[in-house]
Amino acid sequence: MEISQVRYFLAVAKELNFTRAAEQCNVTQPALSRAIKLLEDEFGGPLFHRERRFTHLTELGRMVETYLEGVFENSRQAKQIAEQYVNLKKMPLRVGIMSTIAPDEIIELIAAVRRHHPGVELHLCDSDAVNLRKRLLEGDLEAAIYALPSDVPDEEVHSLPLFREQMVMAVHLSHRLANRRVVRVKDMSNESYIHRNNCEFAGYADAILARQGVTVSPVYWSDRDDWTLAMIAAGLGFGFMPEHTPSTLAWRHCRSRSRNSGATSISSRCAAAGIRLRLARWSAKQRRRNGSANGQRHCPPPNDLAVRG
Repeated sequence: MEISQVRYFLAVAKELNFTRAAEQCNVTQPALSRAIKLLEDEFGGPLFHRERRFTHLTELGRMVETYLEGVFENSRQAKQIAEQYVNLKKMPLRVGIMSTIAPDEIIELIAAVRRHHPGVELHLCDSDAVNLRKRLLEGDLEAAIYALPSDVPDEEVHSLPLFREQMVMAVHLSHRLANRRVVRVKDMSNESYIHRNNCEFAGYADAILARQGVTVSPVYWSDRDDWTLAMIAAGLGFGFMPEHTPSTLAWRHCRSRSRNSGATSISSRCAAAGIRLRLARWSAKQRRRNGSANGQRHCPPPNDLAVRG
């Protein structure tokens, strides 16, 4: 069965006249009649009663009419979508973004896609890195930007660096470690830790702490970074997070201290200090796989972990 045969059938069913249907389809009447005959042979019976000046659908014709209307409409829509895709008039692009990546880190990238490809419809979603990678490999996402600490390249995806961001340790301003120039791993022992459930290197620092014989006590768990900062500002413990997170959230009771300059970005209740380069200077990478992309932050294995302002 060919789409042209379906179109001819629907034209005759509408006009109930082979001559007018042929004119509507811009074909000769013999060509239209042959196409209808081939369709009838395929269905195993006549679709029209042909009685001189009176043409009407047979019972078989009425039964298949609705289905053939659906076939023709679906074919028309499929062709339209294909043309829009090929000409980039309208193309959905599903992009996953790690929930802990600050919007100001990638907003220019998102805007640039729209400027250069106005036909692309960005469908954004956020999740943790592990879930984003899984969805990317399963084909549920065309692109993803996320971070996973590892010194082993991910062979299942293709990558392109996007940006670098340092991890920081955030503590209350009156915390005993807040004003130290350098905080070593052993200085963290027995501290109360506020665990970010979507932390970029959750579990990665555990081995480092264990080698140093350091134990921290997780006292709170949170999916949201603003809640984590609120608990830090209340003096309930310390946390690890990307250095731009406090300023992005514009937390009124926090200040973030840059590793290089020590400058204060917002004011008052907690101090954030940078983690040493070997652990925390992660480079975000955008990866492509089968036309897809994802970003992965990567850091080499650390020899030591230290925090400094």
